[in-house]
Amino acid sequence: VQLQASGGGLVQFGGSLRLSCAANGVYAIGWFRQVPGKEREGVACISKSDESTYYSDSVKGRFTISRDNALLTVYLQMHSLKPEDAAVYYCATGDFSVCTVKSDTYYTYWGQGTQVTVSS
Repeated sequence: VQLQASGGGLVQFGGSLRLSCAANGVYAIGWFRQVPGKEREGVACISKSDESTYYSDSVKGRFTISRDNALLTVYLQMHSLKPEDAAVYYCATGDFSVCTVKSDTYYTYWGQGTQVTVSS
């Protein structure tokens, strides 16, 4: 399994960014983020089988996860960004079809991170 995250950058408060996770297959994909000194936080995920989605309360209504199976890519569209959204974002997967990001326990394959910076 290979995952490559991209799309991070610097954005102003209230702005938008779209992250991409390119894979070498169709997988359930979760997005996590981490700030130095803090625990990794699950943000959103999309299942493989029925494309059901899950969002953490902190991003619900602002972030949208989607997939393009033809491109083997999962997207995380982020709107109304806040300084607290700044982090290194990672995409990940594991041997499951239906996802959650309440825990990263079952995520065994990780892409490299992409930095999101939000200026206030």
